[in-house]
Amino acid sequence: MNALLNAHTKRGCDSPPHIGFASNVSPEAQSSQTGVSSEYVQQEGYNWFVLRATYNRVNAAVEKAKKNDIKTYVPMHYVLKVIAGKKKRIQQPLLPNFLFIYATREQSDSFVKKTVDAPISFIKYYLDKTLPPEANGKNPPLIIPYNAMINFIKATSTDSEHVRIVTAEQCHYKSGDKVRVIAGDFKGVVGKVARIAGQQRIVVEISGLCLVATAYIPTDFIEIVK
Repeated sequence: MNALLNAHTKRGCDSPPHIGFASNVSPEAQSSQTGVSSEYVQQEGYNWFVLRATYNRVNAAVEKAKKNDIKTYVPMHYVLKVIAGKKKRIQQPLLPNFLFIYATREQSDSFVKKTVDAPISFIKYYLDKTLPPEANGKNPPLIIPYNAMINFIKATSTDSEHVRIVTAEQCHYKSGDKVRVIAGDFKGVVGKVARIAGQQRIVVEISGLCLVATAYIPTDFIEIVK
């Protein structure tokens, strides 16, 4: 698994504010329990694609998606920084220069293609190198299964500064069992229990892209998925 490199809430039962949603997904359309927007309803022929926006132009990519009525998700997280001698929580992209779109292949191809107005596209597919090349000679775009993406959104849409991208080497798994979080900010998240940075966390995998770890999760908040 090639992960993208890049004070602790132990109870965390309050509903978090919603972060990371972009495009035409409004805050009032989001679920207060999971942080997952009701706009992300599964649709036939639609898939979750992973895109790179070069030159730090994720915001421009999101604006372009809005104009094309394409739903997007940009995972964000908070980091603690010392600014002018004071600690401040700053919101930053969890995966810099990456965004996710929910679209048909035709829509996504049109979204990333070069145009007369933009002869050099700043948006590119993140490719799935485990699959054979397509007719154009390139590997196909990485597609994230719908349920896996919704699980990823649940894991990355809280306001905890302890959500992080991790490598496989950092994950000391307790077992191979899948578990579900049944309480707290990460309720509904499914993954594997691991000890990371001295804490018990749940690790969610987006195959071919990354591993993301939640904040600390108490054992009482976990159940094994049968």
